[in-house]
Amino acid sequence: MFLEIQNAKYLEGYKLQLYFNNGETKTVDLKNKLEGKVFEPLHDINIFKQFYIKFNTIEWPNGADLAPEYLYRIGK
Repeated sequence: MFLEIQNAKYLEGYKLQLYFNNGETKTVDLKNKLEGKVFEPLHDINIFKQFYIKFNTIEWPNGADLAPEYLYRIGK
């Protein structure tokens, strides 16, 4: 089974609650995970909050995204 994010909810700071297609829900804290040029704009919390689901993962308006497998692995 390929992991997919079916829904996502903003919690606080850089935390998101993610709902996966395997029935699990995980909370991810991306505060220290947004490294690299494409993620720099997301350090602005207002831009970070603009995430949406595209191609079964979360993405931001500037094209930054993270693999659902990675998000699942770091989630709690």
